Parts: sequence; structure tokens; C-alpha cells
Amino acid sequence: MSADPAGPADPASPRHRSVRSYVVRGGRLTAAQHRALDSHWPRYGVEFTASPMDLDNLFGRKARHVVEIGFGNGEHLVELAAAHPEDDFIGIEVHPPGVGQILLKAHAANLANLRVFNHDALEVLAQTFAPQSLDCLLVLFPDPWHKARHHKRRLVNAKFAALAGSRLRSGGTLQLATDWTPYAEWMLEVLNGHPDFRNLSPDNGWVPRDVARNPTRFERRGERLGHAVHDLLFEREISPWAGSGY
Repeated sequence: MSADPAGPADPASPRHRSVRSYVVRGGRLTAAQHRALDSHWPRYGVEFTASPMDLDNLFGRKARHVVEIGFGNGEHLVELAAAHPEDDFIGIEVHPPGVGQILLKAHAANLANLRVFNHDALEVLAQTFAPQSLDCLLVLFPDPWHKARHHKRRLVNAKFAALAGSRLRSGGTLQLATDWTPYAEWMLEVLNGHPDFRNLSPDNGWVPRDVARNPTRFERRGERLGHAVHDLLFEREISPWAGSGY
């Protein structure tokens, strides 16, 4: 099994990508989601920018920055933000119905510590987030792209690891979960072999399920289908150039 061991010399390069890890679904927006996008985007939405953004300025304070890639309907991210008002949370999702749904939930909870991008996550990581600006990166139940010919579409590969490592602060964490065992093994191969990360599992394998993580709808669906759920947790290695911005 090959997990794309070669990575780019510049993980933040905004090169055009012909292969993406997602296909934008044609799901219809509900009337409520339409209203949310119109009414609540000005408060919670963040427009993509191709230059680094000051995240402390975005939230008006200095706090930990936690990012979830592909938040689905936003249930998990809203629960995290409500449970941890001391931290700031950013969600990235390409599917408009999911964005509309999280805006509804964020407004109902009156959250001040949540912001949302409706854009390609790799472009946001590479161009909008500055080096070493994130404390935690969550990748929960990404599309496993089951068929071998589609493995090139998988989000987690060596290029992603290099980019994630460049955006996390030293000591920051990358947390992943999947209910597709071959993809979990793929993730282990990629990240165990990457110099930027240290597996926080004692045996370099899986970690116990994070008790603070409420099951997502994708996780519940996988469990109904009898799939084993694998959690992975990696720490950004402390390096001698920490704080130098590369």
C-alpha cells in the first residue's frame, strides 16, 4: 500500500491542484439554511483570502485556535465551541447546506468563538493561515475514497502532512478519526513516517476514543454498519526553529 510518501518542497505553495479530495454535492438548501446564509454569514462567515490572516484579530482576543476540516452539518464543532468558550474554533466546509446548518446552530447557541469558511480547506491552510498559527487540527471521518483508483483523492497524504505540520505550532496536535480501516492504516503510514509529527499512541498505532468528542453522524452511521472506528492523535514535534515562521 502506498500512501504518497513524497511531499512538496514548499507545503504552502498555492499551485493549482487538478485532483481534489471532495466533490461538491448538489444537495438542496432548505429555506432555513438559505436564511441562515443571508442573515448569519456576516457574523460567523469568513471570506477566503490569499494572504495570511491575523486570527487573534479575527476573534478580537488571544486564545487557542482549533480548526476542523470538513465539519459536515457542524454538530460536533458547535458542541466543542459551546463547551470550550476559552478557545476559538474555525470550521472549513465546501458544501453550502452544511455551512447553512452550522450557521443556524451557532446563532441558536449565540457563540462568540466560532467562525466558518466555505472554501477548499487546503487552500485555506496554505494561503489564509500563517505558519505556526494553529493549536489543534481536527480531521474527523474524511471521505475514505474506497476504490483504489480514487486513493489519489484522499485528503491525508504526505503533502497534507507537510502543510498541516507547517501551520501547527510546536506541541500542537493533529487529531483524526475514520471508520474505514484501510484509510486508518493509510493515515498511520503517512503520519508515522513524517518528521514533523510524533504519534501519541505508546505503540505508534491508534489512541482510545476521545471522550470529549461526541459521535458525529458519520461515526454513528459507520457504527450501524459494523465498522470499527479508529482514532489517531499526533503532536507537532518541537523543533529548534519554532517561532521563526520558517
